[in-house]
Amino acid sequence: MARPRIEFPPAAAIRALGDGDGRLAVRVTPGAREEAITIVDGRILVKVRAKPDDGKATAAVLELLAEALGIGISRLELLRGATSREKLIRISPG
Repeated sequence: MARPRIEFPPAAAIRALGDGDGRLAVRVTPGAREEAITIVDGRILVKVRAKPDDGKATAAVLELLAEALGIGISRLELLRGATSREKLIRISPG
């Protein structure tokens, strides 16, 4: 069964929360009931269904963020937070 279409914030709004080097600070909720990306109080919150086992939640976050930004997953790089809910992700210029 195909996963339901997720409504994302505009890609420009997500990018606007990054710094001059294209780094985004993201707060992750693994094992969520539904997947979502929201912006609350100037922070990017990402909910994924994947459990935090062997990097599955981190991979799901990168996949969801790439989809929301309309870019390939290869343009995203996890800089910090592989085992944390607080992650720092860089968007490579394309």
